[in-house]
Amino acid sequence: MPADRAVRLADVVDAAMEAAVVPSFTRIGPAVRSQLEHWAPPVGDRIDGRVVVITGATSGLGLTAARALLRGGALVEIVARNPEKLAATVTGLREEIPDASVHAVVADTGDLDEIRRAAADILSRRRRVDVLVHNAGALADRYVAAAGGLEQTVASQVVGPFLLSALMAPALAASAPGRILWVTSGGMYTEALSVALLDAGPAGFRGATAYARAKRAQVTLAELMAAKVDPARLVVHAVHPGWALTPGLERSLPGFKKVMGPLLRTPEEGADTLVWLAANDGEPTATSGRLWLDRRVRTTHRSASTRRADTRDERSRLWAWVTEAAGTEFPSDPLLLMDPREARDEHRDL
Repeated sequence: MPADRAVRLADVVDAAMEAAVVPSFTRIGPAVRSQLEHWAPPVGDRIDGRVVVITGATSGLGLTAARALLRGGALVEIVARNPEKLAATVTGLREEIPDASVHAVVADTGDLDEIRRAAADILSRRRRVDVLVHNAGALADRYVAAAGGLEQTVASQVVGPFLLSALMAPALAASAPGRILWVTSGGMYTEALSVALLDAGPAGFRGATAYARAKRAQVTLAELMAAKVDPARLVVHAVHPGWALTPGLERSLPGFKKVMGPLLRTPEEGADTLVWLAANDGEPTATSGRLWLDRRVRTTHRSASTRRADTRDERSRLWAWVTEAAGTEFPSDPLLLMDPREARDEHRDL
């Protein structure tokens, strides 16, 4: 088949699967796309010496990504809140992968003081950080307040990661470009951007809704952060893994797992694009502020209602709220700021 015809076929099939949702989000998506688009392994070449910081990588997609990057030669810093589980994870990776360079950093991403200590710890060892992956996040079954008083979901998946991004930005820029990758969820399509509802309080709390709202905020922040910095020094992306069978999904959504079980992605299929974004030096560094699934840029809205709510004013409210909650601006280093005229040209559609 001629190359241009093969490309057109891949585009048509991809669009059809995206429109139908289920084929796109399940294991059908990567099975078909990888064949039609002739995917190379996500770590196509050795990435020896690349420094990757991953939060919440003691299980599921984060652990799968850490394992793949370590096998490619990366130096991985795993940030997680459970010291015993973290230590066991690091020990297991070192036993599994000869010469693996992996370090444990204990911190709850919902505790801003712990985030500051974790950043200082990492930066004491690493003058340059190539990739920061915001992967930590669980779907809560009840309302829990984090150390600073915010609900745990929004504290650990929105405010804490934003603070860590700000603290790590100068070291990331030293990679020119460094990469910030937000692991979001397809569940964010169900919720509109609403700052007022990010922490709506314990009354009527629903974990799945809080999770989806936080994931929507993550995608918006990725766009806003990308518009703030020079993409030659730092790029920011969000990635959603589709529906992957992970310990978190089994624990939080047993009914969903029962119904969709045979079609759920493996952790490797779910983590593929995350690993590719961290390791590939082509398309992932040529753009910024995008949402990805299966190595393609995706729309951030699937309904008119969420698109209508995504206004410039609401985005401004989100930025003001998160910078106040985190106690910092982004980037923390003014030298990383993009010229305002360039920002308007580069992101006028955001």
